[in-house]
Amino acid sequence: MFTRLLLTAALVALAMPAQAQIYSWRDDSGTLVLSNKPREGAAPVTSYAVPKAEAVRATRYAAPDRGRLYDDVIVEHSRMHNIRPDLVRAVVQVESAFNPYAVSPKGARGLMQLMPGTGARFGVRRPHDPAQNISGGTRYLRELLNRFNNRVDLVLASYNAGEGAVAKFGNKVPPYQETRNYVKQISKRYKRTLARTKKPA
Repeated sequence: MFTRLLLTAALVALAMPAQAQIYSWRDDSGTLVLSNKPREGAAPVTSYAVPKAEAVRATRYAAPDRGRLYDDVIVEHSRMHNIRPDLVRAVVQVESAFNPYAVSPKGARGLMQLMPGTGARFGVRRPHDPAQNISGGTRYLRELLNRFNNRVDLVLASYNAGEGAVAKFGNKVPPYQETRNYVKQISKRYKRTLARTKKPA
């Protein structure tokens, strides 16, 4: 059955113009990674043609028990930096699905997917250590909340696309589909309207 599904998908892909590719490989922890970009410096990987790829987006799911493993650490650092724990949990869920060994194609690492520069900026020496990663991620969120006057939508857009991208578009969520989807995903998990809140996040 699985082989038949793969064959059907391949025939559909050949019948329609491919607008993107999905590349797959195993990361250091053995987890299967799917990306629209090839892994830098790696050997050729399996490639799949994806028609109408702009309408396709990935959703990460985590077993409920995995999220609870880090709840005490999330609450501790959220309180330390005056951030609601639900916001941090939502970011971790979307960024890594609570996988402390997650590595993105761009090099972001750990539970909160910190880029090396961001991690170094906040003193994270071991990005796959849950406590260090969450510490750095919450400190970064706090800095963004201060910068954008607790506008959570702009904070999340900056976390995803970079502060420069938000500034470039006049302190608005950039018109990048990935970023807009990211803000929407967090909004659903955070269970709040992120339009223009002035309440502390």
